[in-house]
Amino acid sequence: MAGIGGRRWWVYVGGVAVLATLSAFDPSGLRRYERLSGDVESMRRENAHLAAENARLAREVHALRSDPAAVERAVREELRYVRPGERVYVLGERGGAP
Repeated sequence: MAGIGGRRWWVYVGGVAVLATLSAFDPSGLRRYERLSGDVESMRRENAHLAAENARLAREVHALRSDPAAVERAVREELRYVRPGERVYVLGERGGAP
């Protein structure tokens, strides 16, 4: 009887080995899991980057709503406004007309 139980155990082990091998080579098996795991990690990095960008933009919005110096800086940099009487010196090309 001990021999039959031992054979049965090897049949189970062999069956598990065959199923594991098939899973490794099945497109929807282990390779897909590894690819999806890589996608998840990539999305986590992108989410962290976007969260940092959102935090930076929230700080900028707060500053533009409450700090007149921040508003002036934004108007000067983005809209290229100057105060009356100021002189503007263009030192190099920035990809467009000043």
